[in-house]
Amino acid sequence: MDDTKDGPRKPARRGFAAMDPERRREIARRGGASVPGEKRSFAQNRDLAANAGRKGGAASRGGGRRPSTAS
Repeated sequence: MDDTKDGPRKPARRGFAAMDPERRREIARRGGASVPGEKRSFAQNRDLAANAGRKGGAASRGGGRRPSTAS
């Protein structure tokens, strides 16, 4: 039962939610810079990125957005 004598309990903050905002920014900054530019093949080759996107879209089973059929 989640209710205590003081009312409902809040879930414990864990992971990124419990971190200081500055610490989260530092981790995010390092993550974005982890791969050197010459290794980012999609950044270097636009056609390669476009083909990969098409391939992924074809492989998905229609889980994306669909045009509305409302009249």
